Amino acid sequence: MNYSEHGEAVTSAQKQILVVDDYPPTRQLIRDALNQAGYNAISEAENGQEALAQFQQYHFDLVISDVMMPAMGGMELLHRLREINPDTAIIIITAHPAVELAVSAMKKGAVDFLKKPFNIDEFLFKVHLHLDERAIRSAVRPRAGTGERQIKDTMKDLSVHSYIYDSFESIDGDHESIFQKIVDLSLSVVEGEEGSLLLFDEEEGVFHPRIVQSAAGGDYESKTLPALQGIFRDVVSHKKPFMLHDADHPAIAPSLICAPLMIRGNLFGLLCIRKKTNHGLFTGKDLHYIINLTKRAALNIENQMLYESIYSNVLDTFKALVASVQLRDQYTEEHCRRVRDLSVGIARAMNCSDRDIECLKIAGILHDVGKIAIPDQILLKPGRLTADEFQVIKSHSQVGEQILQPILLFDAERDIILHHHERWDGKGYPEGLAGTEIPFLSRILTVADAYDAMTNNRPYRRAMDVGDAVLEVRKNRNLQFDGEIVDAFLRHLC
Repeated sequence: MNYSEHGEAVTSAQKQILVVDDYPPTRQLIRDALNQAGYNAISEAENGQEALAQFQQYHFDLVISDVMMPAMGGMELLHRLREINPDTAIIIITAHPAVELAVSAMKKGAVDFLKKPFNIDEFLFKVHLHLDERAIRSAVRPRAGTGERQIKDTMKDLSVHSYIYDSFESIDGDHESIFQKIVDLSLSVVEGEEGSLLLFDEEEGVFHPRIVQSAAGGDYESKTLPALQGIFRDVVSHKKPFMLHDADHPAIAPSLICAPLMIRGNLFGLLCIRKKTNHGLFTGKDLHYIINLTKRAALNIENQMLYESIYSNVLDTFKALVASVQLRDQYTEEHCRRVRDLSVGIARAMNCSDRDIECLKIAGILHDVGKIAIPDQILLKPGRLTADEFQVIKSHSQVGEQILQPILLFDAERDIILHHHERWDGKGYPEGLAGTEIPFLSRILTVADAYDAMTNNRPYRRAMDVGDAVLEVRKNRNLQFDGEIVDAFLRHLC
């Protein structure tokens, strides 16, 4: 948690950041990266003079400045800002790095120096680190006799641990995404150049590389990793991390950290980080950060596995309900599978996110689960339904939503199912929503559901010709169906 100078909680979104660069695309790149990381209070300046004018009027927690700019460059701006408020964190960036320039910037008070083009993950790590250090400094009162260096080290430790925790709290995606995040985050935290994550097959005693990140390319996987097998086996044997320094061993030189990934005492993988970017040696503090990171990562993976297990069991239960409807109505189960597949096809034609596609997979299969409450004499009636019978049939979307309601895991899918019979013109059910009031994914399911219903036999009518069904969908563009989704449906069919 970050704090203001009065001890009040301050979120990332409230942190005031000033980006100074005379090249608009660079400013936009930095702004976009900061926005994605949750920082929204961002101001911009085209040069040092403009930045200085803003700095004199407003408070900024962080300034990110280029070096070469007209009117006033970054080094002069750094000097002037330090005179006004020495507590503001300032990161200097440049496309023309030089050791002398970096040393000069740090001497004048810059907290960091990055060269363009910079790695976005590394950049965001630095931003978070330095903002957190300032927040901790304002919230923590040093004890008597505590030196400035000790205070700074303590703040950095707290900041790094906070960053590790926050990174895994906000991570989303499959195991592969988590594995990639572990390696990326490790390299940022300890300033490493090469990283790999290997899964361990206990039965065969074999290590399988899953993530490999190295400028050496294939040589790292074909030469370096095999040369480290002995170290890997020591980590497995002792279930403890190792830090090694050896300038003469080509697979280690000059420094290496290898740590186990464990769930409930069982080792399932290894994280290996090699070469500090400044050609120095990893420190005990670096090892401590990696230990903290692997523990946090393993906990995240364990929680996800538990979630997936519960999710899978609950989904299987609802699939069984759909199957019970199918025992009464042979059409329902196959219809649900076809609607699922067609919905996913439309979503992909619209470049929907993986998360949306997963929602449609579930909602497609379960969208008619509410028909379990429809009596056979109505569900299986071979003739036209009466008005009262149609009202009973219409209740299935609400019944389906109510069946899923107790399960928080299916909140999004529940909403899709409830509204999959709404119409673009507002004449649908159950709530008569119109246009964009209807949830977007429900609108996709509506098109898939209607098309499949038209092109398959029912007890009361024969299937429509595919060409006629496509024509019917076209005719109802912006009447029953969202026009953009109809266009995507047609692209998918082609």
